[in-house]
Formats: sequence, C-alpha cells, structure tokens
Amino acid sequence: MKMRKLMAAGLCVMMAAGLTACGGGSKDGGSSDAGASKGEAGSGSLTINIWDANQQAGIQEICDDWTAESGTKVKVEVIDWDNYWTLLESAASGGTLADVFWMHSDYAQIYMENDILLDLTDYVKDVDLDQYYEDILAIYTRDDGKIYGLPKDHDTIALLYNKTLFDEAGVEYPTAEWTYEDMYEAAKAITENTPDDTYGYAINTSNDQDSWYNFIYAYGGNVVNTTKDDTAIDSPEGKAGMEMVRKLLTVSTPQAVVAETKTDALFLSGKAAMITQGSWMINTFYTAENAADYAWAMLPYADLNGDGKCQKEERQSCYNGLGWSAAANTSNPEAAADLIKYLCSEPAQIKQAELGVTMAGIPAISEPFAAAFDGMDVSAFDQIEAEGTLYARPGTRNSGVWNNAMKQAGGFLDAWQNPEDPAVMEQACDNVAKMIRDAIAAE
Repeated sequence: MKMRKLMAAGLCVMMAAGLTACGGGSKDGGSSDAGASKGEAGSGSLTINIWDANQQAGIQEICDDWTAESGTKVKVEVIDWDNYWTLLESAASGGTLADVFWMHSDYAQIYMENDILLDLTDYVKDVDLDQYYEDILAIYTRDDGKIYGLPKDHDTIALLYNKTLFDEAGVEYPTAEWTYEDMYEAAKAITENTPDDTYGYAINTSNDQDSWYNFIYAYGGNVVNTTKDDTAIDSPEGKAGMEMVRKLLTVSTPQAVVAETKTDALFLSGKAAMITQGSWMINTFYTAENAADYAWAMLPYADLNGDGKCQKEERQSCYNGLGWSAAANTSNPEAAADLIKYLCSEPAQIKQAELGVTMAGIPAISEPFAAAFDGMDVSAFDQIEAEGTLYARPGTRNSGVWNNAMKQAGGFLDAWQNPEDPAVMEQACDNVAKMIRDAIAAE
C-alpha cells in the first residue's frame, strides 16, 4: 500500500517516542516469535494481532465462539508492547497487516487519515453506536464521520496496596475517604518504618494514565483541554497537582530504581507498599503468589475546599479504551468487519468481562467483570466510575510529539529524579506547557 509522506513521518516520530501502556495494554509478556501477519487469502481464516498476553486466551475463546457461527477460523497472535507499533508501521508500509488488530488513541488519527484501516462505516450500519462509551467511539471516528474502529473496552485506575507492609509499619489501610495528603503520610510512614530498600509508594512516571495525570485533574488542571487547543498544566491547579506528585516522590522508590525494576515488579517483590494501576492489569496481581496480601482501593481525592468530604470533581480517574480495527487491504473485509462487530457486541462484551479479560466498551457491564476475580475485591474500579469523575485520556492529533518530550530532560524528568526542590517542578510545568502548545500549533 502506498503511504503518504505524512504517514511515514508522523509514525516515525511516534515510534521513536514510544507509548504508555494503557487501555488494556501491558509492557510485559507476549510472544517473541509473533509478528504482524496477514490472513491467508481465500483460506477462510483471519489473523488478529494484540499486545497483551494476559488477554490472549480469553479473546481466542470469544473468537472461537464466532468461528462456530461463521466457519471462519481466527488465530490470535501476541506481539510484545515494545515491538507492536514498530511492526505495525512496517506492516502498513509493506502491505502485510494482520486482518484485525488493536488500535490505540495515540495512533488512531494518523492511521485513519491515511486510509490504513478498513472503513467500517457501511458494515456497522446495523450496530447501535449509542451503546458505547461516547469518548471511546469518538477516538475511532474520523472528522468526516467515517468509522474505523469499534470500542473494545474501557479502563479506570485504582490504588493497589500490600496489607502486610501496611501492618508491618503500623499504618491503617487506604479507604474511600483518603486524600492525597493521607496517601503521602502513609507512604512516608511506611518508608520510614520498613527496611531501607522498601518504600511506601512506587510510581512509574513514564506511565502517565495510571499515575500523575490523575493528580493534575483532581487538583483542577488538565494536560489538554476538551477542545484540544491548549493546556492548563502550568495553571495554579495543574502545578498544585504536580507539586503533590513531587511531594510523594520524596518518600517513594527513587526513579532510578523504578526505571530499572518497574513498579509492578517492585510491588510483587514486596519492595513497594502502594502503586496506582489500571484495570487491565488486575489479573497480574490476582494470579500472583502473594495475592492474598493485596487489596484495591479507590484513588485518593484532592480536598480542595478543606471540608473533609470528597466532591465528585476532586477524585479523578483517567480512562481510555482500545478499538478493534481491520486492515484496509485485508483479503476478507466482510469477515473482518463481522468479527469486529461480534467482538464488540453486548454478548461478547459480557463474556469478555466474565472471563476477566478487561472491562467492557459498553457501559453498565460491570458486575460480570467484578465477579471474575473470586476472592479479590476489585469494586474500586467501578466505584470510581460511579462516584468519581472519569476524564478521557488527553491527546491531540499527534500526541506522540509532546507526550514523549515532556517526560525527558527539559520536561519533567529533572523534577522526578530530583524531587527535593519545588522550584524545579514548577519550572518543569512551565516547560511542558510550552512543549504542548508548540506541538498543537504545529499540528
């Protein structure tokens, strides 16, 4: 398939930038020999590419249900996160895309603009599009109204904690009444009352959705506004959120350690008492050896008016959602579109939730997902949706340009690595705001 220069240039920037794992993704696991591959023409088979090995078995089971109805076989292949987008770009250039694959909010716009994805508009005329999360459907709908993906899922963020470490430090467990100040005090106490290599909190600052974005929004700021033409990251509210991040970093696992070991591994090895994590990662901790020690709580809130009560806007969780898309040049577009419609139908979405694959792309399918993890209470993910405020993961047409830069030197990196000086964080907010505004102006 011939590619426009815009596509090649835009994707190269984004591949170099990398992408936060979110909305159903994981940076761990995956098949080392899987690659972007095309379904055999006329063979009655389709190939699916995903990046999260935790979801492979469940998705394959749902696809097998569709195969039983359609007669078309489906093979679900996993490509690890670090290679997924590089291979997808190469496949798009070489015409060897898988038939059906996951699409992400940071990439959808450029792929849609350049006709790499199958236009599903006519295929989904009989689908009730109003049943999906509006923000997620919008990600995969082009400005001209054409649809290039249907919502696979949605996700929210919660606080995961290790009861054993809390007990060891004599600290009470998190509750729905916790403010971010309470979280700081607990992290500080655990850091001070456990061995030197153990900390109260670990935050992977390279993962924005499940960590520091939520502080900014809880304190009243934003990374990108809803009209996608400005940022409030340098506003007093945005700076207040990042100041709380800085404060927590002073009692948390050093970023040099996090960069080497990652927050999930630190938590699983008992070296971090708390992390914030997305619903797509529940199974990692549910199946862990020490799962009985782990529990989930809602994200804390920012008590902005000091009344000791959580107003809805003071507790914020970033949410995102993947889309099921197909290759524009798939040899079997009718089957690919039909499979996508099936995967995004209510029965398949319910089964996806029941299997614990991930939360649904259709609202109100929450009970089956919560019940999938017998013995582990994961209701915090639904509670924050019901009682808090969800905001769509902030992005612009080419988010990769600024999303990576703001996490590097000259952006937030210096403040994250040296959190003792509030002035460094304040300056970083100003620097990042300029990066975002400059990137928006150039789009």
